[in-house]
Order: sequence, then structure tokens, then C-alpha cells
Amino acid sequence: MITQNDLDNWFMYHSPSQSQRGAYESIRYLAKQLAELMLEVCPPCADTTVAIRKLRETVMAANLAIACNSGG
Repeated sequence: MITQNDLDNWFMYHSPSQSQRGAYESIRYLAKQLAELMLEVCPPCADTTVAIRKLRETVMAANLAIACNSGG
């Protein structure tokens, strides 16, 4: 069940700590590497576009996990 505390946490700005910045950068770096590989080995088609879009969504979900659940 979603609580008011959940909403407050999810919709507030979370200033990243130094360790969180490093985690964000690592995730973005590796996701970009995978996206570049996809562009290299996958044909240019709607499925490749969807795969890269979902990879971007994955990065955002990982960022949310870091921001909203690490306490700091």
C-alpha cells in the first residue's frame, strides 16, 4: 500500500551524496556502453529503439532506487 510518506519521499528532491554521485555515474556509464553495443549489433528498427528506451527507463529506476532508498 502506498503511504503519504512514500509520496513525500518519491516527489521530493534528494540531494545526492558523493557516493550516490559515483553510483549514478557508474550506472549511466555502463548503460551507455550497452546502448552503444546495441547500436552496433542490432539493426536499426523499432525493436532497437524500444530496447534503448527501456535501458533509459532502467537507468532512471536505478537512480530512483539510490535516491529514495539509501537514506541520504
